[in-house]
Amino acid sequence: MKLFDLFFGKAIDRHIAAYQNDLITRHCDEVQNIYRQMRGWRHDYHNHIQAMLALTDSPEEIRTYLLALNHDLTSVDTVLKTGNVMVDAILNSKLSLIKSREIAIHAKAVVPATLPVSDVDLCVIIGNLLDNALEACLCQEENARRFIRVYIGILKKQLYISVTNSAGNHVQKNGKTYLSTKNSAGHGFGLMRIDRIAEKYHGYVNRQNEPGYFATEVILPL
Repeated sequence: MKLFDLFFGKAIDRHIAAYQNDLITRHCDEVQNIYRQMRGWRHDYHNHIQAMLALTDSPEEIRTYLLALNHDLTSVDTVLKTGNVMVDAILNSKLSLIKSREIAIHAKAVVPATLPVSDVDLCVIIGNLLDNALEACLCQEENARRFIRVYIGILKKQLYISVTNSAGNHVQKNGKTYLSTKNSAGHGFGLMRIDRIAEKYHGYVNRQNEPGYFATEVILPL
């Protein structure tokens, strides 16, 4: 019995280590994508300065240029501000990566600055939901209508998290249980972690799919 417990314990450790390594890799990809965006903004900022310097003797032209630049900046919302610093951090890093894959995204989130749900648990739920949504979109053909919709808010003293994504025919189920489409051992931990955290807070997870989309709702009583 002790030999079995030892073997089983080591197997679980390997699965957790593989899962954690995957999370680290994903986080590095997200940070690198943000760095690429920052380099792009720096390059554009330099070009704008050069253009305005060239127009210093033409006040009307520089005014027109500034109005066009202001319109360009206000028409692009690059940062989602929810009111909660931790939610901002995890959402914006994930959304940045999703946008870099040319996937249409609509996100709305309003969250109190403090919540009874731990920051770590909140990041695990949101991170895994968006990872799964991105994975499902990337499984579709490039010319398919790929999208992800995110809504997070407080409804009737409950934290409500909803993620909907486009989906093809790759949704896998075992009875009523949805399965990860990843092949590597340990990748099912993402779905399990969401369920266990919801159970920890006496919450509820609802997953459903219809032709063309997959949706997950997580409700945590506050």
